[in-house]
Amino acid sequence: MPRSGADARRRLQQAALELYGERGFDRTTTAEIAARAGLNERTYFRHFADKREVLFDGEADLRATMVEAVAEAPEGLPPFEILLPAFRRAGRILEANRPFSEPRLAVIAATPALRERELAKGAYLIAALTDALRQRGVPAGHAALAAETGWATFHHAAQAWIDDPSESLDSHLDRAFDDLRTLSAKIPVVRRVPGD
Repeated sequence: MPRSGADARRRLQQAALELYGERGFDRTTTAEIAARAGLNERTYFRHFADKREVLFDGEADLRATMVEAVAEAPEGLPPFEILLPAFRRAGRILEANRPFSEPRLAVIAATPALRERELAKGAYLIAALTDALRQRGVPAGHAALAAETGWATFHHAAQAWIDDPSESLDSHLDRAFDDLRTLSAKIPVVRRVPGD
């Protein structure tokens, strides 16, 4: 994409984020986003299919990056350890875009239509990670469970990073995956005796 096209995309994303924060998603039009960015509405639609997609740019690149990380993980690792490098790469993308990521998450949380789109995006990424694990020989059921659980753990770490940016997302990710390992360990369950 030419430099001017990348600049227009960035300006449209920033304008959308500002307007969604000021007015809300439902009360903002694509024409208003384009005007705020100093562009026309036709330019907006050259870059984004609708007013939701301006907040979900880069999804295909993210998916490709994560699938590549799964393929490149060393042999002999269990599924969660194969997925961890993929989530680290996704985390670096989030960290590099923190000025956009943090308000974007707030707008999504406040807007049901965007939460639905975020869930669809998550399902799409989970399916891609499941397929990538299956290509490494992980049985289908285990691959799906690992991808779903890993994605939830990544989201837990990302929210912790948003809430506490004093530590890197990698640190939050390490802690979340350590917690997942602890929860997955075979810990004896102590039965409570009625009346205790």
